[in-house]
Amino acid sequence: MVSNKQRLYWTLQISGWIIYAGAQIGSSVAATTSIAPWRIPFFIIEACLCLLITHFFRKMLNHWRWLYLPMPKLIPSVLVAVMVMGFIIYFLRIPVSLSLGRSVEPRTAFSLDQIMGQSFFYGFVFFLWTVFYFTYHYFERYNKSLKYEASMIEIELNNLKSQLNPHFIFNALNSIRALVDENPSKSKQAINQLSNILRSSLASDKKGLTKFDDEMKIVRDYLGLESVRFEERLKTEFDLHPMSHQFFVPPLMLQTLVENGIKHGISRLTQGGIIQVKTYVDNDRLKIHIRNSGHLVNGAKRSKTGLGIKNTIQRLKLIYGDEASFRIVNENDNFVLTEIIIPQQQAHESINRG
Repeated sequence: MVSNKQRLYWTLQISGWIIYAGAQIGSSVAATTSIAPWRIPFFIIEACLCLLITHFFRKMLNHWRWLYLPMPKLIPSVLVAVMVMGFIIYFLRIPVSLSLGRSVEPRTAFSLDQIMGQSFFYGFVFFLWTVFYFTYHYFERYNKSLKYEASMIEIELNNLKSQLNPHFIFNALNSIRALVDENPSKSKQAINQLSNILRSSLASDKKGLTKFDDEMKIVRDYLGLESVRFEERLKTEFDLHPMSHQFFVPPLMLQTLVENGIKHGISRLTQGGIIQVKTYVDNDRLKIHIRNSGHLVNGAKRSKTGLGIKNTIQRLKLIYGDEASFRIVNENDNFVLTEIIIPQQQAHESINRG
């Protein structure tokens, strides 16, 4: 399914190069009051070649992350790139002319003045295309920032309600109190785990991203505390791709989803259950699978009071747009699967950082 963003890109891309071909044809007619029949297909083919070159350039821009380069690095990089594209389109025009039955004079076609003059012209055209492309993305990120700021108060309140769960804190303190006499060393460890979770909840920057490894430390601390309460009823499994550490994720997102699986799944089962966290890395994208024993009822959790799922969807949408995905489904009669897919993104690239 083609996204709205892709549809807009292709609409602008095709329309822009059609206009370019029309302008070339129109300027030829204006200059000579007539136009040779071969020049019309020539300009159309030339526009198609320009479309292909700029589309490939767009892919390279995203791959090299030039949209996030500082201006001192971006400007010379762009100037070199557009001149290279100018040379490419100039030399591609020669076989196009030959295929249309036009003879090419080698002395003229390969003269330095001709090559440099025409290449500079096409380089300027590609430079204009690049300016339009970067301008569009600048305003897109600016609009996302405004949208994010407008939603920040509501999301912050929901995050606090979800992350600083008073029932969880109450249960954790009760479990620690029971451990003080039975197992003092384990109670000390549990206090440290609770302290780490509270510190992360209060100090984490909701406007940015955090390292995946740091997020997993909070998840492990949380599960360590819950294992005190559930004892043998809670089992945990981790299978993390070795390249997962290269990714950044919204802070406390995974902890919230794990908590959601325990609260709405395992805690309702007399025999307890399993929490599994597994990651995959493919094509610069991180796929996170969180499985928990339990069952969705009619595609929803039994309890609809939790804000964790809603907050997660909102945060993914605001930070990554259409590049991230989220789903929660019954994998079978015994397990609920929560899946998140996010692109590789540096912390400073997040639109949420001012």
